[in-house]
Amino acid sequence: MHRPRAIVFDLDGTLVDSLPDIVGAFRDAFAEQGLTAPSEAEVRDHVGLPLETMYAAFAPAERVAALSASYRHLYPQRFTRHSRPFPGVPEALATLRGRGFRLAVATTKRSEMAVRLVAALGLTDALDVVQGTDGFPHKPAPDVVRRALAALDADGVWMVGDTVHDIEAGRAAGLSTYAVTWGTHDAERLRAARPDRLEATLEPLLAATSG
Repeated sequence: MHRPRAIVFDLDGTLVDSLPDIVGAFRDAFAEQGLTAPSEAEVRDHVGLPLETMYAAFAPAERVAALSASYRHLYPQRFTRHSRPFPGVPEALATLRGRGFRLAVATTKRSEMAVRLVAALGLTDALDVVQGTDGFPHKPAPDVVRRALAALDADGVWMVGDTVHDIEAGRAAGLSTYAVTWGTHDAERLRAARPDRLEATLEPLLAATSG
C-alpha cells in the first residue's frame, strides 16, 4: 500500500501575508518597554527566526525577555488587522488536496498561535496539520518539518517557503524545496540558498504535482 504524499508549507510570508501585523507588534513592543524600535526593513529581515532571537539582534540581552512578553501580549490583539491569505493560496491548496496530497504548515510560530491564525483566515479546512515550533530546534533545523510529516503519516515531497531558513530546513528533512519570492527574503537571497525551484507564483508547483 502506497503511503500518501505530503507538501509542507511555511505560514507567515508564504501562505499568508501577515508581515505587517508581525512587524507592527514587534516594533510596538519597544515603545511599550521604553526603547527605540528598529526600522521596519531591519525587522523584516529577521522574520522567520524565533522571537527571542529577533529581539536579541536589536536589544540588550537583559531586555529580550520583557520585549518578547510585550510582543506576545500585543500580537494576539492585532494578528488579523492586516493579515490575509496571499492571492491564489486557497485555490492552490484546494487543487493539491483534490490531487490527494496531505498538506501541512511547519512554522516557527508556536502551535497555539499558528492554529489561531490559520483559523482566523479561513484556512483550517484546507490543511491537514498545523505544526508550530514548541520547545525544539527551530528552522533551519528540520525538526518542525519532520514533526509535521510524522503527524501526517506521509512522505514529504516539497517544502514551500519564503526564507532561506525554510529552504535549509526542507533540504535537511529530505524534501525538494520551493522558494517563493513574495515574502520575507528577496529572490537574490533565496537564490543563494539553492532551492530546487524559485518562483513568483504557485502555478509551477501545481504543474509539478499534476502527474
